[in-house]
Amino acid sequence: MESKPGSHKLIFEKEGVYLHTNTKRNNQDTTIPGFIRIVERDGETTLEWSPLEDQGKSTPAVMYTKKEENGGEEETNFDPGYEPDWAVISTVKREHDHERAPVRETGHWGAFSLPLSELYSLRRARFALGRNFMVVTSRGGHPLPALHFHRGGTQELLRALRHHISLIPSPVDGRLYLAYPKDSNAASQAGDEQLLDENSPDIVSRFMQDPYATTLGGFSKVTNFFRGALRPPDSAMRSAHGSHSLHAADDEPGFELITPGAELGPRPDVMRGPPLDNWEEFLDPEGRVIDPDRVKQLVFRGGITPSLRKEVWKFLLGFYPWKSTAKEREDIVRVKTDEYFRMKVQWKSVSEEQEMRNSLLRGYRSLIERDVNRTDRHNTFFSGNDNPGLVLLHDVLMTYCMYNFDLGYVQGMSDLLSPLLFVTQNEVESFWCLTGFMDMVHHNFEESQEAMKHQLLQLSLLLRSLDPELCDYLDSQDSGSLCFCFRWLLIWFKREFSFEDILSLWEVMWTRLPCSNFHLLMACSILESQKGELIGSNHDFNTILKHINELSMKLDLHSVLCGAEAIYLQLAGCKELPIKVLEVLDLYVPPRQVDSTSCDSVSQSHETDYLLNQSEGGATAAGSQPGSCTVSPPPPPTYP
Repeated sequence: MESKPGSHKLIFEKEGVYLHTNTKRNNQDTTIPGFIRIVERDGETTLEWSPLEDQGKSTPAVMYTKKEENGGEEETNFDPGYEPDWAVISTVKREHDHERAPVRETGHWGAFSLPLSELYSLRRARFALGRNFMVVTSRGGHPLPALHFHRGGTQELLRALRHHISLIPSPVDGRLYLAYPKDSNAASQAGDEQLLDENSPDIVSRFMQDPYATTLGGFSKVTNFFRGALRPPDSAMRSAHGSHSLHAADDEPGFELITPGAELGPRPDVMRGPPLDNWEEFLDPEGRVIDPDRVKQLVFRGGITPSLRKEVWKFLLGFYPWKSTAKEREDIVRVKTDEYFRMKVQWKSVSEEQEMRNSLLRGYRSLIERDVNRTDRHNTFFSGNDNPGLVLLHDVLMTYCMYNFDLGYVQGMSDLLSPLLFVTQNEVESFWCLTGFMDMVHHNFEESQEAMKHQLLQLSLLLRSLDPELCDYLDSQDSGSLCFCFRWLLIWFKREFSFEDILSLWEVMWTRLPCSNFHLLMACSILESQKGELIGSNHDFNTILKHINELSMKLDLHSVLCGAEAIYLQLAGCKELPIKVLEVLDLYVPPRQVDSTSCDSVSQSHETDYLLNQSEGGATAAGSQPGSCTVSPPPPPTYP
């Protein structure tokens, strides 16, 4: 039945949805209460927001931007109230966006509406005060003012929208939803309801919400789901193709396109060494570590004897300064113990009534309790229902929320803590080791996930330089984003190797040798080891995900470590690597620093020391003269 002209039908309504005009101040003067609605007007379904004072007025106008006479657009003075998060999809502006629904200029904080046919994406996130907010983006690429749900309701809105459009979650960020018409081929209409239900047991939905913990064994049953979720709408794709632009160069500013051409030399054979097993020989009479660089070299080459881990880990993770005396370390333990328990008392003293009014702390506690109950339960230190190890795991994570309240707790942190607690067998020491570890990887857990995107791009650069054929194949199967490596990088391969192997792997990686991105070289080593299987078996997108996930607990750590170091040496010996690849390897020296006064500082970098120490009698870059400096990395070392 057709709608009569001028008729409208209210489909959904939610009160308590605010606009924030200034995120730096949060009071009655900077928040505007209103309603969010889904309304059908003259046969077209729209998403509308209007302030409380506008109730009963005419159809709201779009006010997030205004059109100038010359066809350009002028931004309003509105503070959107959020920091835009990265998405798998790059918004592609179309040439005729100005021909979309008319934009009306308003001189005050007014209402806005957007036809669902013009909705491109929805982004759910959490504001610093613990409330959810949502960012709505139109197909023209314009984000509307962020909608802050002070009384909840984002899930209700999503459920209501799913009756009219298909919402496809991003494979990497479950909080980003792409909007498609109901008849879109991106995902089957029958499976749409199940995929977006947060309580659904569906394997894809669980991966969206918790990528590090979800097994991907069921992905073979989800035909082409991710393929659609990774692509922008058809019209945006046509525009991108019509521009004849290279996505690798244009979509990601700052990353140069890597093309085959740089010839890599032979990959050297690498042998692992024995573990560090005589700690006392590295201490002077007052307990100072005599040669920290030599200690790191030995740890990188062969790890640490288990009986020494409890002591040496505290140096690697910054709990003890390398030059501290035994007496100074006793003082550090006393001070850090007092500091820890002061923070622990802060959350222990919060009453149930107080916690009911602190949604952020309540949310952290809920996540921690859930994760503690599923972290390394196969290990005897954490097995059983009344195991004191679980209590320590819980208490240390809750205290970390007090230590770093901006970050708080994010799923995956329990995986980082459990090996530390297992080795130190001490609540205070494990906490301060965790803070040192988090100093290295905290960016992995930030809500924007910019760092995770950056690492995936860096991994792509390395792999493209190493193996263009493998990259081309992954690209042909819509797997060039390497999103299946997300879990590897997020928690440093914690779910890919056995618990004992992780103890060995992490102490190697904590040395930061031969470069700070050794974990990316580890990923390259694994992917290259699987090249024959991936290409030879003609895996498609879904079976690639399934195959990579099924590598868990089947990888040989020794082989992967040798392969990663050999890759570094092979790349370091190439004189024609792009600058961006040299930067990933910590080998790039800007030209302005290459002069006679900077040679000493260049030669003292720990990466160069690593290379020199691997060869007999040291090594210099090919073609360099005594007293001169060069940006070319030294050649691969020869091994005895």
